[in-house]
Amino acid sequence: MVWVLALGGITVSLMQTLIIPIVPELPKLLNSSPSDATWAITATLLAGAVANPVVGRLGDMYGKRRMLLLNLVLLIVGSVVGALSDSLAPMIVGRALQGFSMAVIPLGISIMRDELPPERLGSATALMSASLGVGGALGLPTAAFIAEKADWHVLFWTAAVLGAVVTALVVALVPESAVRSGGRFDVVGGVGMSIGLVCLLLAVSKGADWGWGSGTTTGLFVVAVAVLLVWGWWELRTDRPLVDLRTSARRQVLLTNLASVVFGFAMFAMSLAVPQLLQLPTLTGYGLGQTVLAAGLTLGPSGLVMMATAPLSARISAAAGPKVTLMLGAFVVAAGYGLGVVMLATVWQVVVVCCVISAGVGFAYGAMPALIMGAVPLSETAAANSLNSLMRSIGTSASSAVAGVVLAHMTTTFGSLTVPSHNAFRVIMGIGSAAALAALALAAFLPGRRPAVDAGVPAAASAGAGVG
Repeated sequence: MVWVLALGGITVSLMQTLIIPIVPELPKLLNSSPSDATWAITATLLAGAVANPVVGRLGDMYGKRRMLLLNLVLLIVGSVVGALSDSLAPMIVGRALQGFSMAVIPLGISIMRDELPPERLGSATALMSASLGVGGALGLPTAAFIAEKADWHVLFWTAAVLGAVVTALVVALVPESAVRSGGRFDVVGGVGMSIGLVCLLLAVSKGADWGWGSGTTTGLFVVAVAVLLVWGWWELRTDRPLVDLRTSARRQVLLTNLASVVFGFAMFAMSLAVPQLLQLPTLTGYGLGQTVLAAGLTLGPSGLVMMATAPLSARISAAAGPKVTLMLGAFVVAAGYGLGVVMLATVWQVVVVCCVISAGVGFAYGAMPALIMGAVPLSETAAANSLNSLMRSIGTSASSAVAGVVLAHMTTTFGSLTVPSHNAFRVIMGIGSAAALAALALAAFLPGRRPAVDAGVPAAASAGAGVG
């Protein structure tokens, strides 16, 4: 069950990097303008942000396995739609359906909490949480290889086949949890949160294209703030809220979610900057002149490192508490980005930097579910983990916006070629290091480890054992 759910997490996280190798060619492939073609990426982001909290709550109410299977079916349908697309509109629909599947990861973590014995919970949830980064890192070289060797539609057919395999395995090997909260779904809360999040993330992700001071961008930010304030007022007064804000305001949950935003920022900054640096021509003096496939393969080892650190993260959490693991992860990420400021001159240096950053992300992602589950009741596990995943998505969106601004404005010219300057990549590395240090500061204020019932049981497991 653990490996099936982890495979599901890796599969859905592949959707984030699935089309990155063909992004420069999308306008020609879809007969659209470059700015319109970016909707193929934005649609996945927005759909995933909306799906995480809504599907998490529905999983707590009506069955986590049932919602997991629904999300996998949406992934398959979206992949088939994308595979049959030759224009922008159906591609956006397919990518949005793929984005809805991102709730698979928090649902998988919640199923593990319901079904696994305490001594297995720590390592299993660490692996599932790390699958988000593993799939993203391994997906880039895989997608680059397929895009280079075959028609681009094969990318989506491959995603559909993977989704079908995982669906069959879930049907055969993953049981339905008996832990359910029941009640009635908060429709007003779901609609309000969806509108607020879409406005917020749309402004963040498209602000660079529209202009940060434009009326559209400013208007979206204003609407997002207004809607989310009203939504918060509603959630505090309804009997069965979509998100229990009182639980979310507990120090352990709140600080972990804030740290998740920072780690989402730090993880994606590497994925955006490093491939561009690798593919810049050597005539710039700092570009490494690699092909798309070679750049993807350079990032591949970082995914394996993240997977390898997941069980180590669980052991550290069991011995010293997840707070220590999260702080260690933040320190390692900060160190990795710090190395990136001075160590991006050769391919092997890039591999080292990416592996160090990924090791830190693996530690942190492994600790976050333990911190969340140690502070929420069993009946709210899926909703709480989904909210945590949403925080990572917000960090990812902010990272994309910040890195895009830096790379677009810090440029240099070589003849007729205008490219990001060497200092632009150093600035992104510096921002990534500063973000990780901010996460370290947040983690320092988390509550210390609670005494466990058994020395071999993670604190999160023992904290949740008597709930419900």
